[in-house]
Amino acid sequence: MPYPNRIKQLSKVQKMVFIAMLIAFALVLSYVERSFGVILPIPGVKLGLANIVTLASLYLLTFHEALLLVMLRVILNCFFVGFQTFWFSLSGGLLSLVVMYCLLRIGKEKVSTIGVSVVGAVNHNIGQLIVIAIITNSVDVAASYFPVLAVSGIITGVLVGITVGYLLPYLNRLFR
Repeated sequence: MPYPNRIKQLSKVQKMVFIAMLIAFALVLSYVERSFGVILPIPGVKLGLANIVTLASLYLLTFHEALLLVMLRVILNCFFVGFQTFWFSLSGGLLSLVVMYCLLRIGKEKVSTIGVSVVGAVNHNIGQLIVIAIITNSVDVAASYFPVLAVSGIITGVLVGITVGYLLPYLNRLFR
Protein backbone atom coordinates (compact mmCIF):
# COMPACT_ATOMS: atom_id res chain seq x y z
CA MET A 1 0.00 0.00 0.00
CA PRO A 2 1.44 3.37 -0.93
CA TYR A 3 0.43 5.10 2.29
CA PRO A 4 2.17 4.74 5.66
CA ASN A 5 -0.56 3.43 7.91
CA ARG A 6 -0.43 4.82 11.42
CA ILE A 7 -4.06 3.94 12.09
CA LYS A 8 -3.32 0.23 12.47
CA GLN A 9 -1.12 1.15 15.46
CA LEU A 10 -3.98 2.68 17.48
CA SER A 11 -5.26 1.13 20.68
CA LYS A 12 -8.49 -0.88 20.48
CA VAL A 13 -10.55 1.96 21.93
CA GLN A 14 -9.00 4.54 19.61
CA LYS A 15 -9.61 2.30 16.62
CA MET A 16 -13.21 1.67 17.68
CA VAL A 17 -13.79 5.43 17.90
CA PHE A 18 -12.13 5.94 14.51
CA ILE A 19 -14.36 3.27 12.91
CA ALA A 20 -17.43 4.86 14.51
CA MET A 21 -16.37 8.22 13.06
CA LEU A 22 -15.96 6.66 9.62
CA ILE A 23 -19.43 5.09 9.83
CA ALA A 24 -20.91 8.44 10.86
CA PHE A 25 -19.11 10.14 7.98
CA ALA A 26 -20.45 7.55 5.52
CA LEU A 27 -23.98 8.09 6.82
CA VAL A 28 -23.60 11.86 6.41
CA LEU A 29 -22.31 11.38 2.86
CA SER A 30 -25.32 9.16 2.09
CA TYR A 31 -27.64 11.83 3.46
CA VAL A 32 -25.93 14.56 1.43
CA GLU A 33 -26.22 12.43 -1.69
CA ARG A 34 -29.94 11.85 -1.08
CA SER A 35 -30.49 15.57 -0.53
CA PHE A 36 -29.21 16.27 -4.06
CA GLY A 37 -32.21 14.40 -5.39
CA VAL A 38 -31.98 12.63 -8.70
CA ILE A 39 -28.99 13.92 -10.65
CA LEU A 40 -29.63 11.71 -13.65
CA PRO A 41 -33.06 10.40 -14.62
CA ILE A 42 -31.66 6.87 -14.77
CA PRO A 43 -32.88 4.49 -12.04
CA GLY A 44 -30.09 3.09 -9.87
CA VAL A 45 -27.45 5.61 -10.92
CA LYS A 46 -25.99 7.65 -8.09
CA LEU A 47 -22.66 9.09 -7.06
CA GLY A 48 -21.91 6.60 -4.29
CA LEU A 49 -20.30 9.13 -1.97
CA ALA A 50 -20.39 6.71 0.98
CA ASN A 51 -18.05 4.47 -1.00
CA ILE A 52 -15.32 7.02 -0.31
CA VAL A 53 -15.35 5.73 3.26
CA THR A 54 -15.47 2.07 2.19
CA LEU A 55 -12.46 2.43 -0.10
CA ALA A 56 -10.48 4.44 2.45
CA SER A 57 -11.23 1.80 5.10
CA LEU A 58 -9.58 -0.88 2.94
CA TYR A 59 -6.36 1.13 2.97
CA LEU A 60 -6.55 2.09 6.64
CA LEU A 61 -8.12 -0.85 8.48
CA THR A 62 -7.99 -4.63 8.48
CA PHE A 63 -10.39 -6.49 6.20
CA HIS A 64 -12.57 -7.51 9.15
CA GLU A 65 -12.79 -3.92 10.38
CA ALA A 66 -13.70 -2.72 6.89
CA LEU A 67 -16.32 -5.48 6.68
CA LEU A 68 -17.77 -4.38 10.02
CA LEU A 69 -17.86 -0.80 8.76
CA VAL A 70 -19.76 -1.76 5.59
CA MET A 71 -22.24 -3.95 7.47
CA LEU A 72 -22.99 -1.31 10.10
CA ARG A 73 -23.24 1.43 7.47
CA VAL A 74 -25.78 -0.56 5.46
CA ILE A 75 -27.85 -1.48 8.52
CA LEU A 76 -27.82 2.01 10.05
CA ASN A 77 -28.58 3.65 6.71
CA CYS A 78 -31.73 1.53 6.48
CA PHE A 79 -33.05 3.26 9.59
CA PHE A 80 -32.89 6.56 7.69
CA VAL A 81 -34.08 5.51 4.23
CA GLY A 82 -36.09 2.37 4.93
CA PHE A 83 -35.37 -1.31 4.51
CA GLN A 84 -36.56 -1.62 0.91
CA THR A 85 -32.99 -1.01 -0.31
CA PHE A 86 -31.31 -3.29 2.26
CA TRP A 87 -30.55 -6.27 0.00
CA PHE A 88 -29.33 -4.03 -2.82
CA SER A 89 -27.00 -2.11 -0.52
CA LEU A 90 -25.77 -5.22 1.26
CA SER A 91 -25.07 -7.26 -1.86
CA GLY A 92 -23.37 -4.38 -3.64
CA GLY A 93 -21.37 -3.33 -0.60
CA LEU A 94 -20.15 -6.82 0.26
CA LEU A 95 -19.25 -7.85 -3.28
CA SER A 96 -17.37 -4.61 -3.95
CA LEU A 97 -15.55 -4.82 -0.61
CA VAL A 98 -14.38 -8.40 -1.22
CA VAL A 99 -13.30 -7.73 -4.81
CA MET A 100 -11.45 -4.51 -3.89
CA TYR A 101 -9.72 -6.31 -1.00
CA CYS A 102 -8.60 -9.14 -3.31
CA LEU A 103 -7.37 -6.63 -5.88
CA LEU A 104 -5.35 -4.81 -3.21
CA ARG A 105 -3.88 -8.09 -1.96
CA ILE A 106 -2.93 -9.28 -5.44
CA GLY A 107 -2.05 -5.94 -7.01
CA LYS A 108 -0.27 -4.46 -3.98
CA GLU A 109 1.22 -1.17 -5.14
CA LYS A 110 0.57 -1.78 -8.84
CA VAL A 111 -3.06 -0.63 -8.73
CA SER A 112 -4.03 2.97 -7.95
CA THR A 113 -6.92 4.04 -5.76
CA ILE A 114 -8.71 4.95 -8.97
CA GLY A 115 -8.30 1.44 -10.39
CA VAL A 116 -9.44 -0.19 -7.16
CA SER A 117 -12.39 2.18 -6.96
CA VAL A 118 -13.55 1.56 -10.53
CA VAL A 119 -13.40 -2.21 -10.04
CA GLY A 120 -15.28 -1.80 -6.75
CA ALA A 121 -17.95 0.43 -8.28
CA VAL A 122 -18.65 -1.93 -11.17
CA ASN A 123 -18.79 -4.90 -8.79
CA HIS A 124 -21.12 -2.96 -6.49
CA ASN A 125 -23.48 -2.66 -9.45
CA ILE A 126 -23.05 -6.36 -10.27
CA GLY A 127 -24.03 -7.22 -6.69
CA GLN A 128 -27.18 -5.15 -7.06
CA LEU A 129 -27.97 -6.74 -10.42
CA ILE A 130 -27.71 -10.18 -8.82
CA VAL A 131 -30.45 -9.14 -6.39
CA ILE A 132 -32.54 -7.84 -9.31
CA ALA A 133 -32.09 -11.18 -11.10
CA ILE A 134 -33.23 -13.03 -7.97
CA ILE A 135 -36.24 -10.76 -7.38
CA THR A 136 -37.41 -10.79 -11.00
CA ASN A 137 -36.38 -14.40 -11.55
CA SER A 138 -34.79 -13.23 -14.78
CA VAL A 139 -31.13 -12.86 -15.63
CA ASP A 140 -32.15 -11.07 -18.83
CA VAL A 141 -33.61 -8.10 -16.94
CA ALA A 142 -30.42 -7.65 -14.93
CA ALA A 143 -28.14 -8.25 -17.91
CA SER A 144 -29.95 -5.69 -20.04
CA TYR A 145 -29.30 -3.01 -17.42
CA PHE A 146 -25.63 -3.90 -16.88
CA PRO A 147 -24.17 -1.61 -19.59
CA VAL A 148 -25.86 1.46 -18.07
CA LEU A 149 -24.65 0.64 -14.57
CA ALA A 150 -21.17 -0.32 -15.79
CA VAL A 151 -20.66 3.07 -17.43
CA SER A 152 -21.97 4.91 -14.38
CA GLY A 153 -19.79 2.71 -12.15
CA ILE A 154 -16.68 3.59 -14.13
CA ILE A 155 -17.41 7.32 -13.96
CA THR A 156 -18.28 7.38 -10.26
CA GLY A 157 -15.44 4.97 -9.49
CA VAL A 158 -12.94 7.40 -10.99
CA LEU A 159 -14.35 10.27 -8.92
CA VAL A 160 -14.33 8.24 -5.69
CA GLY A 161 -10.81 6.94 -6.41
CA ILE A 162 -9.44 10.43 -6.98
CA THR A 163 -11.07 11.64 -3.76
CA VAL A 164 -9.67 8.77 -1.70
CA GLY A 165 -6.22 9.24 -3.25
CA TYR A 166 -6.17 12.80 -1.95
CA LEU A 167 -7.80 11.92 1.39
CA LEU A 168 -5.58 9.05 2.60
CA PRO A 169 -2.43 11.06 3.39
CA TYR A 170 -4.48 13.51 5.46
CA LEU A 171 -6.20 10.75 7.43
CA ASN A 172 -2.83 9.24 8.31
CA ARG A 173 -1.51 12.60 9.49
CA LEU A 174 -4.25 12.76 12.11
CA PHE A 175 -2.46 10.11 14.15
CA ARG A 176 1.16 11.25 14.31
